[in-house]
Amino acid sequence: MKQIPNIFTLLNLFFGCMAIIATTQNGLIMYMDFNGQQIIEIPEQICMASIFIAIAAVIDFFDGFVARLLKASSDMGKQLDSLADIVSFGVAPGMIVYQFLRLSFAQQPNGLDINMLWLLPAFIIPCAGAYRLARFNIDTEQSYGFKGVPIPAIGILIAAFPLVYWFSNNENIVNTLRNKWFWYGVIVVVSYLMVSTLPMMALKFKGVTVQKLMPFIIIAILSITAAIFFGWLAVPIGFIAYVVLSLIYKK
Repeated sequence: MKQIPNIFTLLNLFFGCMAIIATTQNGLIMYMDFNGQQIIEIPEQICMASIFIAIAAVIDFFDGFVARLLKASSDMGKQLDSLADIVSFGVAPGMIVYQFLRLSFAQQPNGLDINMLWLLPAFIIPCAGAYRLARFNIDTEQSYGFKGVPIPAIGILIAAFPLVYWFSNNENIVNTLRNKWFWYGVIVVVSYLMVSTLPMMALKFKGVTVQKLMPFIIIAILSITAAIFFGWLAVPIGFIAYVVLSLIYKK
């Protein structure tokens, strides 16, 4: 029984590995449009990486719940959870950003021959995530809140972008996701949010009250409304709301 939560954690890791495979199995694709113009795209299969990361996030949520339910929490489980999280919500999202950077540069003349050094900043994300997880594991003051944005939230945010890209009919949004400076900005912002000590909310309370639940209710209402009107853009909108409300409702 004590190993059941660890099995959940390993499933998290498994789907993180599947997400990485989904980002690397198919490179950029080239085709000609009706006007004879060469078009370079990332394959739609990269959306499978988003799905695998989402599955990993659901499993990551339940492994802690199962551990508490079975009273099977352990130091090993805590370390195993961090190792799984860095793959599923650090490395896999880093690979998504890497592929979008490749796509961004591919829009330029000779962009496919770009020096890899321009693409490597994508892996600052898993590095920042690893630092955040290591700090979390030795910090005893994050029982009812987080210092810095938790890595699963970053993973879910980045996993939403392929879905936004493929299912958006807004040309401005698509062009933004093809812009390398947007992705460099994402790298800087999400990495900073993870390594920072900004107070972030967690679904852990000493006592459940409407006041404590209010920011989460606001995020849920905002995200559902955004999903109705803006589709997958609801995920980035919900993420921004989470960060802003965490700072407003900080301890």
